[in-house]
Amino acid sequence: MCVGVPMQIIGINYPSGIAEAKGVKRDVGLQLLLENEIKVGDYVIVHVGFAIEKVDKHLADEIWSTLDEILTIMDAEEERA
Repeated sequence: MCVGVPMQIIGINYPSGIAEAKGVKRDVGLQLLLENEIKVGDYVIVHVGFAIEKVDKHLADEIWSTLDEILTIMDAEEERA
């Protein structure tokens, strides 16, 4: 299974940039997005180091909420094992 993670762009030096999520910063490749369509403050889905899709903040928050819920369930199951 592949997972893309929502992150916010905090720096751009196209074709690369810096994205942040939950206090973690990562260098990301932006070459899969058009240069004139991405700016600092935008939210993107990052997969294997590349921003693959621009999303709005609401969707990014919704995805993180779901991921957090999944991780909580997985942690609980691991504790029971």
